[in-house]
Amino acid sequence: MAQEKQIIEVPDFLTVRELADLMEASPIEVMKELISNGIMASINQQIDYDTAAIVLDGLGYDARPLTAPESEVAEDADDLPPWRRLYAGEDPSKLIRRPPVVTVLGHVDHGKTSLLDAIRQAHVQEGEAGGITQHIGAYQVKLGDNLITFLDTPGHEAFTAMRSRGAQGADIAVLVVAADDGVMPTTREALAHIRAAHVPVVVALNKIDKSNANPEFVKQQLADVGLSSDEWGGDTLVVPVSAKTQTGIDDLLEAILLVAEEIDIRANPDHSAAGTVLEGRVHANRGSIATLLVQNGTLHTGDVVVAGQAQGRIKGMFDEFGKQVTEAEPSRPVIVMGLDEPPHAGDLFEVVKSVKEARAITANRRDAAAAAVSRPVQTYTLEEIFSRFQAGDAKELRLIIKVDVNGSLEPVVNSVESAATKDLTVRVLHADVGEITENDVNLASASNAIILGFNVEADSAALRVAESTGVDIRTYSVIYKLIEDVELALTGMLDPVYADRTVGVAEVRRVIRVPRVGAIAGCYVLEGVVRRNAKTRVVRIGQTLAEGVGVSSLKRFEEDVREVRKDFECGIGLDGFHDFEEGDRIEFYVRERVN
Repeated sequence: MAQEKQIIEVPDFLTVRELADLMEASPIEVMKELISNGIMASINQQIDYDTAAIVLDGLGYDARPLTAPESEVAEDADDLPPWRRLYAGEDPSKLIRRPPVVTVLGHVDHGKTSLLDAIRQAHVQEGEAGGITQHIGAYQVKLGDNLITFLDTPGHEAFTAMRSRGAQGADIAVLVVAADDGVMPTTREALAHIRAAHVPVVVALNKIDKSNANPEFVKQQLADVGLSSDEWGGDTLVVPVSAKTQTGIDDLLEAILLVAEEIDIRANPDHSAAGTVLEGRVHANRGSIATLLVQNGTLHTGDVVVAGQAQGRIKGMFDEFGKQVTEAEPSRPVIVMGLDEPPHAGDLFEVVKSVKEARAITANRRDAAAAAVSRPVQTYTLEEIFSRFQAGDAKELRLIIKVDVNGSLEPVVNSVESAATKDLTVRVLHADVGEITENDVNLASASNAIILGFNVEADSAALRVAESTGVDIRTYSVIYKLIEDVELALTGMLDPVYADRTVGVAEVRRVIRVPRVGAIAGCYVLEGVVRRNAKTRVVRIGQTLAEGVGVSSLKRFEEDVREVRKDFECGIGLDGFHDFEEGDRIEFYVRERVN
């Protein structure tokens, strides 16, 4: 009889150290389990109940919510502002308001870069170094007595990539929409990424100076995607601007400050610093440098910092003017020198007590990351939804839906949303027309979502990223089958599906006839890895000659081997198939559970 797991009561939020104390285990064990689930966390970082439950399950425990007093109303971690999710354990009396951190997203031709340039030119005062001398990926602007930090990122792909690494990034998102072009597919895609991050949005209605601008029509399009203008009685601030003539720039900044005041962004400047890495690189003269965005506490020259798998003592800090500074308060971006290697964008950083502690943390992170590479990619599948719900690890089924035509979109979305149960809800993060793309997979990966396609396929880039990140993509040609699978997943009755996955392809370059054995194919491996334990199919000029054939022999020179990788030659013998010709392709595949 299996031994029952020990039950541990877990609060809504706790630090990694506190979770380790509850289990009477080492914090390093907890950090390794977090890394194996794709979460980089330090000893003193706050994690929520759902994350703690995953760690406990992996270490052989069951999690149970710590019952709160009846007078307290529990807040869902997903509904908290980003700064609250990062630093939920702070003493409220020590928190002060900090400048909002803003990211600007939108369609590629709608003037996002021009708008950022216009804001910078109008509101960044020249520093002692003679203006902005270097690009650091972020800068601060001033309106009256208020500061705003803008992230100069390349788009919603980077925004989501940072979120998938655990970074909270921006507090507010500005969605740029051209008044002459309106809402485009990329606009809807960017909005889906913003909503998945639970970040409030301000719309910058750009290019109002153009003769063919139609602001009222675009406002109607925005309302159709759930962004109803405040002028129409909605709750979204839609600000007409022109990056070209710099019209409405102050109005946009005031709208940002208004939203910031409403969500009440705070930090504790007296705390040891923590925040997000915006960029890491090697400088020819300065060595490893990183752009850090301080989100809590104050960073000082001489502090010892751990950033992902990088660590070191800060030898120098510079602002966006290239001017050396000795400290950086909350919401301030700075370039720092002194780390032993460049950290990755999206890594979280924090100040620790000593270089010795920093080295121990990064060494354990490297070990845990190396161990995680050898493990199978963990997939968040439709079949697992009900079991995760029962374990307390899931409260909702998050979906991204792609269909072939507009007429199918609303029926599919309405049908899957109506499949929700009393306890397990369905949340559609993004729904649009078109094939499944890499951006859809990135959004799903960062949000633990599943992608459903109706009469569409995933492109090759999307399939490649989905395989590496463990995103579940399911495609359907019959709508009732799609809806049925969602309903079965919500009731725990969905059967697993298996499919063949090609792992390697070899081309026959020479045919060797062996007496009493048959033909051996002298091959060159074109793609992937050819494996002894895989099944094969033989393809000649697009026609399959044999399928499901086992491998009787696999040799490198005279040596029997288990596998041969791309760009190497080998000899291949197949069970019962000897009709090889030069130019034939032998495809090696394995059968595995795909969802």
